[in-house]
Amino acid sequence: MIDTNLIKLDPKQVFESLKSKKYELNLEAFDAFELDRKNFQTQTEDLQAQRNTLSKEYGLLREEGKEDKTLNDQIESIKIELDACSQKLTDTQGSFRDFLLDIPNLPSDSTPKGGGESENVKMRDFGKPLISGGKDHLDITSLINTEAANILAGSRFAVLVGKIAKLQRALIAFMLDKAEEHGYQEHYLPLIANAESLTATGQLPKFADDLFQLTDDYFLIPTAEVPLTNLYRDQIISADNFPLKLTAHTTCFRSEAGSYGKDTRGLIRQHQFEKVELVQICHPDHSDQTLESLTSHAESILQELNLPYQVVELCTGDLGFSAAKTYDLGGLGA
Repeated sequence: MIDTNLIKLDPKQVFESLKSKKYELNLEAFDAFELDRKNFQTQTEDLQAQRNTLSKEYGLLREEGKEDKTLNDQIESIKIELDACSQKLTDTQGSFRDFLLDIPNLPSDSTPKGGGESENVKMRDFGKPLISGGKDHLDITSLINTEAANILAGSRFAVLVGKIAKLQRALIAFMLDKAEEHGYQEHYLPLIANAESLTATGQLPKFADDLFQLTDDYFLIPTAEVPLTNLYRDQIISADNFPLKLTAHTTCFRSEAGSYGKDTRGLIRQHQFEKVELVQICHPDHSDQTLESLTSHAESILQELNLPYQVVELCTGDLGFSAAKTYDLGGLGA
């Protein structure tokens, strides 16, 4: 969630920065929420103080064996008013929180400005394609059985049998071993996350349509980033322990409600897929350095497999809502 102090200190700058990500911040709504919150909070605190003072006075009278019906009625009246005002404060805080949760992160100052994919900046290349005019993976990978998957579950699933299933297992083990070499600690995690965890990492409420929801409070994880990051939620971590390097292999689930076109065919935009996640938790002052480190670790997998790739820095118009700065590694993300 964005720090409200950033908006209070320089609303115009925040507005322009978010506009570069195709998001228009409603500053009038922000000011209205903030004003209502302050008013209801002040009224609530005043009524609490009045109730406490009168209750203490009434208690002293009771100790003397006296009654004061007028004073008692006044206390009851304040209690009713306090309950109503407290509810208004709670409702306002909830609505304000939902408003803030919809706001994406601010892009890094170093993120290239642009309006879309065509303005992304190529950082570097590795290797060259072995063949020209590459084919779709389904044209060359007959072992991926999408027809059987369609019978079992529907579209955007895959059945792997025999050698290709073993290949997937081998690649997972290879990636986890490489992550360990780079200092990441392996974790085994639940494949289900509660709403609080998904809210903490930004999937809820704005990406709810892309999640598979099981019950009112439980969802299938869209990425291991959710449980890995939430392992340290609501904790104070000593800077001496940074960076924390975490990795996990999990099955991931996404409804891909908004995807379309060529990316829906085959193993891209799948409802269920395997992923080895790399997460680093660091001091904000070292975030750029840590991103470069994490990207290099992801690149090392492609290099050891001798797979050509490009590192592309996404411009502001092509950034996801939760990303402040993102690299695309041709299939791997950082």
